[in-house]
Amino acid sequence: MKEKVFNVFGMPLEPCCYDPMTGYFRDGFCRTMDSDTGTHVLCARVTSEFLTFSKERGNDLSTPIPQWQFPGLNPGDQWCLCISRWIEAEKAGVAPPVVLEATHQKALEFTTLEKLVQYAWVPL
Repeated sequence: MKEKVFNVFGMPLEPCCYDPMTGYFRDGFCRTMDSDTGTHVLCARVTSEFLTFSKERGNDLSTPIPQWQFPGLNPGDQWCLCISRWIEAEKAGVAPPVVLEATHQKALEFTTLEKLVQYAWVPL
C-alpha cells in the first residue's frame, strides 16, 4: 500500500486481516475506490449472528467460493465489510464488533465515530 490512507482516528490505516486475505483489493486493508459500489471500508470481527444475517440478505459470507479465492468466513474472522451492510446489521441488532484502527476514515461519511466506538472490538 503506497498511498497514505487513514483510519477513523486520522492515524495510518492498519491491516484488517491477511488470513483470510480481505479488502476490496485483497491486500488485507479496508480501502476503497469509486468502482467499489459496496464501499468495503469497515473492518469487522464477524459473529455467527452477523453471518446468518448477511446470508439471509443474499450475501453468504460463510460458504467458500474457490474461483474467487474466497475461503468462507467463520465467527472470529476479521473481514472488510460494506459500510451499508454493517449499518443495516446495527439497526437490526446484529452488528459485529469493529476493529477501529483498521477501519478506513471514509466510514465516517456514513456513520459517526461515536457509533463505531460503541462497537469497538478490544482484544483480551
